[in-house]
Amino acid sequence: MSSAYNVSLAAPTYSETYRNISDAYIHLSMLERLWAAWYAYMQNDVIATGLMTFVIHEVFYFGRCIPWFIIDYIPYFHKYKIQQGKVNNLKEQWQCTSAVLLSHVTVELPQIWLFHPICAYFGMSHDVPFPSFLTMFYQISLFFCLEDSWHYWNHRLLHYGPFYKYIHKQHHLYSSPFGLAAEYASPIEVMILGLGTIGSPILWCALTKNLHIFTVYIWVVLRLFQAVDAHSGYEFPWSLHHFLPFWAGSDHHDDHHRYFMGNYSSSFRWWDFLLDTEAGPKAKAERITRQKGKAEKSAAVSKKVD
Repeated sequence: MSSAYNVSLAAPTYSETYRNISDAYIHLSMLERLWAAWYAYMQNDVIATGLMTFVIHEVFYFGRCIPWFIIDYIPYFHKYKIQQGKVNNLKEQWQCTSAVLLSHVTVELPQIWLFHPICAYFGMSHDVPFPSFLTMFYQISLFFCLEDSWHYWNHRLLHYGPFYKYIHKQHHLYSSPFGLAAEYASPIEVMILGLGTIGSPILWCALTKNLHIFTVYIWVVLRLFQAVDAHSGYEFPWSLHHFLPFWAGSDHHDDHHRYFMGNYSSSFRWWDFLLDTEAGPKAKAERITRQKGKAEKSAAVSKKVD
């Protein structure tokens, strides 16, 4: 069902438009009818997508931060704090929140408005019905892998000399991270690392012509949850990486903030493992042991040759 066809069902109010869509397309799910009514009512796909994307980003980002903020003030959960005794005060929380809000409006909002025209040019769909669960699953899984690779290499670059001093240092203001600090960064860093999040679906759409904006929304929400949780500062027995060992999790990224180097990946652990950039004293000890073993093996081979 095309958006152009939906215009004929538009009404002066959104609720009336929804009723028209529901009467005409009874086979659609409620969510699909709500979706179709929104685009029909707005009658401008770019504005409809821009508004929805920005609202989704703000609601799910700050919505995911709130539980971590509350947990900081519940003594029961303090035993799960990775860096014991380091709880950020209200002043720090507010300073971080105000800076993040400013970044969302001045840096991320323009990118959001440009997303729909770019993807529409490459053939992105926003019609109903939505793609199947299987289609969304494999596409989002691919986006996680692509973003993680982009994040690793660019994050590692941001720790090099002037890039760290003039760009990435702002994000490391909090050596003990908390949820709200996930997107606390300089505008340049937001654009560089954010490109991995929005660039992955754009690239996929350009290559395959097979992408729905609803899939992108699910991807963005999951990526937001991953980023906020990684900065939460808490490690639980039920944390995801205990069940998926390759998942990074909060302990992985917390060590990055504590030691300022290593653990550059966002979602997975494999880049840091393969390239020997794992952070923390345990990783350092294991690295020394491996290097010592290699040196002893090399010496033994040389002695045998002699």
